[in-house]
Order: sequence, then C-alpha cells, then structure tokens
Amino acid sequence: MAEIAVIKGRIASVTETKKVTDAMYMISSVKMNKARRAVEETKPFFTELKREMGELFLHIPETKNRYFMAPASGKDAVRGILLVTSDKGLAGAYNQSAIKVCETYLERHPEAKVFIVGEYGRQTFKAHGLPYEADFVYSAELPTVWRARMICADLLDAFDRGKVEEIHIIYTDYQNGGESQCNRQILLPIQRSRFVEPDAEKAQSRSLFVPDPDTVLSGIIPSYLTGFIYSSLVDSYCSEQQARMAAMSAASHNAEEMLKELKTRYNRIRQDMITREITEITAGARALRRAKAHHETKEKL
Repeated sequence: MAEIAVIKGRIASVTETKKVTDAMYMISSVKMNKARRAVEETKPFFTELKREMGELFLHIPETKNRYFMAPASGKDAVRGILLVTSDKGLAGAYNQSAIKVCETYLERHPEAKVFIVGEYGRQTFKAHGLPYEADFVYSAELPTVWRARMICADLLDAFDRGKVEEIHIIYTDYQNGGESQCNRQILLPIQRSRFVEPDAEKAQSRSLFVPDPDTVLSGIIPSYLTGFIYSSLVDSYCSEQQARMAAMSAASHNAEEMLKELKTRYNRIRQDMITREITEITAGARALRRAKAHHETKEKL
C-alpha cells in the first residue's frame, strides 16, 4: 500500500507539471505571434527608410559622417557589444548560445564594453564576475519601437562621447520553421554595403534634400539604427519563444512517458494486490470448507 501511495503521488505531481509545460507552450506561441504581427506593422516604415538612405548615397558618393567612418582596428580601440538575451530561463540553449558568442568575442577583445538586454544575461555575467555596463538595464520581454529607440539613444551617446569606437550586436536570428542562428553583426560604424541604391536617374530626378544630403543622412541614422535594433530584439524574442516552445514540448513529451511508465507500474502493483487478495480469499474459503467437512465427520462419529 505504501508503494501505491508513492506512485499515486508521483502521478499527480507529473500530471500537474505537464499542465504547466502545456500552458507555457501555449503562452510562448501567443507571445511569438504577437511580436511577429507587431514587427510586420512597422516593417514598411523601416524598409522605406533604408531605401531612402540608399538613395542618399547617390548624392554623397563619399561622406565624412562619423557614423560611416572605417571601423577601429588599432589595439587601443574601444569596442562595445550589445548582447540580447532573455529575462527568464527554460528556453533550451537560446541564452547560452548568445552568451558563448559574446564570450568568444571577449576573448579576442577583453577591453570591450558589454551592454546587455535581458536579465538572464546580466545575472550570468554577474555570477561569473564578468564586467558589463551595470547602468544599461533593459528588459527583453515584449520588445517595442520605443524601447529600441531608448537603447539606440544610449549606444549613440556612448559612441558620440568616444566611450566606444565600434559597436557590435549579438542577437538570435529567428527562422520560421527552422533552427534559429545566433549572429554577430557590426552596428556602428554603419557599413554602406547594407544599402541597395536605387536607379540613379530616377532618384536624382525626383529627390531634393534640404539643407543637404549629408545633414539629412545624419538626421535619419538614429531612426535607421532604431529599426535595426528593434528588428534584432523581435527576432531574438521570437527565437526565445520558439526555443521555449521546443523545451516545453520536450518536457510535456517526457511527462507523458513518465506517466505511462508510472501508470503501468501502478496497474501492475494493483493487479498483484488484487491477485493476492483473491488468492487469500480462495485459500480462506478452502480452509473453511475443510474445517466444516472435518467438523461434520466428527459429529457423525
């Protein structure tokens, strides 16, 4: 009886755990779909902005804009890393993959300043005694354009003040239906090769930039970087939810296997108990019949 009580308790515990993992799977699915819808709503604006920047380059074949200068390459150059992690765990290898890419970069550039999005990354760096910008505190939950704009403002401020001369971003690129990949890309200085320039004759015939193309370019760079950061935050967030869905699906599957095994053990033990009880009842009935027959024989004598 004691073993049956233990198994019943484990069955109840695993059943409750499975309910939690199933619920977390559904929540992650809803969050991911919501984030994808949000980015689709803002995508046309940032796509057009990127096209306009490509058009601007037709008017400024060469620019001395500080955001387009060649990346720093000297040993004394100060680099920055924007690392995008999640606020919570239970997302498979999602966080560890991003942190590993960051650690690999820091091995080559130990002087780099690390700006972390997400509480998981901050706590990991803190636990391992790794330096990071403690006053850069942004959540990874449900990214918005406003949050991307604030992050962009902080990074541009660090870049403008010379605190960093080059900024990279480490994020997880979301692949719908496929395995997400952790990427590292240079955020600042901006690489001109990112932009597809439109047809020169069409652009020059209809475009007029006031006061001049270089000034306009400086004005829209923060918006472009905001869009790039926002897209990276959303991709990372969707990858996190996808990883969590996979983890919860695996956990639910394991729970089902455990329940199947526990129920089999429970039924086997219960069957043994029933068989034992039937055997005891049968033996008792047989003993009573023998005792009765013996008693009747004695009376006849």
